[in-house]
Amino acid sequence: MGIWDRIKGQAGAQFLDVIEWLDSSNDTVLWRFPIHDQAITDNSKVIVREGQAAIFVAEGRMSEVFAPGTYTLNTPNTPILSFFQSIAYAMQTPYKGDILFINTKIFQDQGWGTQAPFIFEDPKYGDVELRAFGSYAFRVTDPAVFLRNVVGTDGHFTVEEIGGQLKKKIVPAICGAIGKSGRPLAQLNTNATELGETVLTAIGSTFAAQYGITLTDVTVGNISMPEELQEAFRQAGKMRMLGGIDNYARIQAADALGVAAANPGMGGAAMGMGVGVGMGQMMAGMMGQMTSGARA
Repeated sequence: MGIWDRIKGQAGAQFLDVIEWLDSSNDTVLWRFPIHDQAITDNSKVIVREGQAAIFVAEGRMSEVFAPGTYTLNTPNTPILSFFQSIAYAMQTPYKGDILFINTKIFQDQGWGTQAPFIFEDPKYGDVELRAFGSYAFRVTDPAVFLRNVVGTDGHFTVEEIGGQLKKKIVPAICGAIGKSGRPLAQLNTNATELGETVLTAIGSTFAAQYGITLTDVTVGNISMPEELQEAFRQAGKMRMLGGIDNYARIQAADALGVAAANPGMGGAAMGMGVGVGMGQMMAGMMGQMTSGARA
């Protein structure tokens, strides 16, 4: 009597003909097939679809990883047979282990962002607080490592459950890459593609070894500066468009005079002239350094 004949002899067992996973979600990374009181027969088939992998687990032991294909669970099937023969009860009772399906597709558009500002040292403006956000993509490339180091006994593992772990490594790596980029503040966002590639190189091997996961893409969507610094850059841009600091100051003074002329009385006009001239001089002094920095 073969090992599968012993299974058939178990009274009241509900036999499984087909073992497969048809995933209707967009965020399930691993799913445990519900065996419960059901039994596997020698004619049962395990169907592993494209974008999936399957692993048997019993008594703390994992089978080899089954790639896409159809596997008939009978004694001539060496990988299946060798796994079940290694189980202590040698299939004298119905199989009570787990059949786990792993989704190996690429999970795209996973968001990351800095929870708090980080310090960027700019050669012109000194230490500046920045924020950054973007997206990343990953896939499971070593199901055995992923199951052993990440999933454990969880029977329904989602992207959300691992997203926090991944972002704890991705975000510091990105902040470090920004700090070491050697680019001035005004050019950071033009360096987004290079920053993503730097991060992939820096932490890709760590993800593979620790999680059984491959990062397929890291994108820096935006690096933002404090509002007051953004306003300073906007003003510097206006000055360049208007032909320099002197023209900018004259236009500011003229605008102030126009406002003063709308006020009744010579006092208001004189005050408006003083304010206009003073504003022009003040802006010329304040924006000079910003203009030279923006040209750098």
